[in-house]
Amino acid sequence: MKKLFNLTQNGLDELKKELKHLLDQRHGIADRIKQARELGDLSENAEYQTAREEQDRLETRIGELEHVVFNSKLIKKPKSNGRVKLGSTVKLRSADGKSKEFQVVGTMEADPLSGKISDESPIGKVLIDNKVGDKVVIKLPNENSTYKITSIS
Repeated sequence: MKKLFNLTQNGLDELKKELKHLLDQRHGIADRIKQARELGDLSENAEYQTAREEQDRLETRIGELEHVVFNSKLIKKPKSNGRVKLGSTVKLRSADGKSKEFQVVGTMEADPLSGKISDESPIGKVLIDNKVGDKVVIKLPNENSTYKITSIS
């Protein structure tokens, strides 16, 4: 069974944009390889080797992106049943008044520094299926922090 990658519309659009950009670069690299070949002996041709390595990296990334885009499932805005679901934005407050906000997304789109956490991450797993007013314990390497869910959107 194929793995489906859960993506928001914004995440899918970003991947498609990157894919298009990489596809546009193909011709330039092919031209560089052609020019380097014309210089002669390929075994000692650094330009040729560099262009081939760049082409390999490019083709690998294109393959990865195509796989994700063609095997993606769009995360729809969760229905307001009052529980945290994939796609929800959750606001938390600690006992000392510190606030945090996370959007629960699929693994391909996760970016903790931007507040996007994977539904498969420890924090994401703790948040899923809780409702406003619930207390959740987020386990960190050196400590555990308790937060109260203040809003879900």
